[in-house]
Order: sequence, then C-alpha cells, then structure tokens
Amino acid sequence: MRLHTRTWGGANADAVVCVHGITQHGGIFEPLAQRLVQGGRHVVAVDLRGHGESDREPPWTLGAHVDDLLETIDALGVERAAWVGHSFGGRLIAELANRVPERVSRLALLDPGLHVPPDQALRQAEIDRLDWSFATVDGATNALLASDTIVAAPEEVVAAYVKDDVQRGPDGRFRFSFCPSTVVAAWSEMAQPAPSVAELSTLLVAAMVPLHDGRDQIRRYRAALGPLLSVATVPNGHNVLWESPVETTAAIETFLAAAAPAGRPAIS
Repeated sequence: MRLHTRTWGGANADAVVCVHGITQHGGIFEPLAQRLVQGGRHVVAVDLRGHGESDREPPWTLGAHVDDLLETIDALGVERAAWVGHSFGGRLIAELANRVPERVSRLALLDPGLHVPPDQALRQAEIDRLDWSFATVDGATNALLASDTIVAAPEEVVAAYVKDDVQRGPDGRFRFSFCPSTVVAAWSEMAQPAPSVAELSTLLVAAMVPLHDGRDQIRRYRAALGPLLSVATVPNGHNVLWESPVETTAAIETFLAAAAPAGRPAIS
C-alpha cells in the first residue's frame, strides 16, 4: 500500500523518513521536520496503514507495514534515507533495517516499542479497542491528556493535534482518525520478541518516564553496536516529540550531523 505522506524540503537533499507510533499520524513530526529542513534535509513523514489519511484494510502485520514503507519511498524516489521512528514506528524501522540495510543510512529510535510484555500489550489493546467517542473536540483533548501515555505534554500542543485529527461521525460524535483494529493488531505485534540489532549507526532516545521499560533493549544495543550507538535520555514521558521536543530535536540533529563511527559486528 502506498501511504499518505507529508513532505518538507527539496527532494534532492538527503532524505529523512519519519514513522509515527500507533494512534497518531505523520503530522506529529512537523516541528522536527521544519528544523531538519533548515539543515538542508528532505523530510518525509508517513501515515501508517490504518492511521491518518492512509487506507485501513488489513493485513496489519509488521511485514505488511514494512512493505508499505518500502512501497511508499520507492514511489517517492527515495533510495536511501535516515529513518526516525517513535514507539511502534521504532519497531517498524528496526524491522526494515534488518530486511534492507542498504536502504538505511542511520536509525533514530524514539522511545521505541521494540518489545512490549504481553500483559501490558493486552492491557493497552483492551483500552484501544473500545469505541472512544466524544461530544466535543475539547472532550477528546481532555481524554488524551488524561491517558497513561501523557506525562507532561503542553495542553495547547495536544489540543492542536486533536483538532487536526478527530473526525465527526454520522452520529455527531468525534473520534480519532486511527482504526482501532489496526491498533489492537499493533499491540499484538509488539508483544513478539524484539528484532535483531542491525549494524548501523543508531540513536536511542529514552524517556525518563517510559511507557514500557527499555533498559534491557538499551543494554542489548550497547553490547551489539558499541561506538555505533548513541543514547539520549530526555525528560518526561513516552511522547517525546510533545513532552521534550527541544531535547529530542537536538539529539536527532546532533546524531544526523555526526560523522559515522567505526563499526563492529552486530549481535542478535
């Protein structure tokens, strides 16, 4: 499936492809994209299958999502890119890097969902499968601010996102644009074992209050990559682009601008 995309910067510049987490869409990367464009980058942000303005039909497997990403960048003429992925998007670009490492120059994993314990995945899937509908846009904003995924996101940032994302249904109630079935499937996919570590320059951005404990994954990446790995710990919670945008953007800019270090064999 070719995904809906948002693009910034000239198409002939070095490409950065951004992949969001479940329940969100590519628009969350706009502030980051605006900064990267100033540094001479071409930025592409996708809406994953079942999210935003992309189509919704199954399958919703990891493999199908990776196929979608490759079909989309092929259609855009992007042969090789730096990839930035948040949460489930981090899991997807880690999978993609294992399948086609020649299409990846660098990986930036933002509090990635590389593996979610099955009990946590079930708990989150049970929440996200419900028909969350709201009488007003403000009601949708308040519900999102009250969720476990939000620690310190500015209310005005969340409100702007909600206003852009929610849709009014035939019953007059507002719902977020994501497909609940897609999201439930994504939680199931993240309960699978973490993917192998690709031997590529990698940035791991870790939230101080993560949605899931990623310390084992950081240790695994350090053991596998050595000097190829950079780690940045940023304040607040899992939605790092909302809750610690300055620190997260700075970490990504520094990582993309740095010279590639000498590598070492990867460990699965």
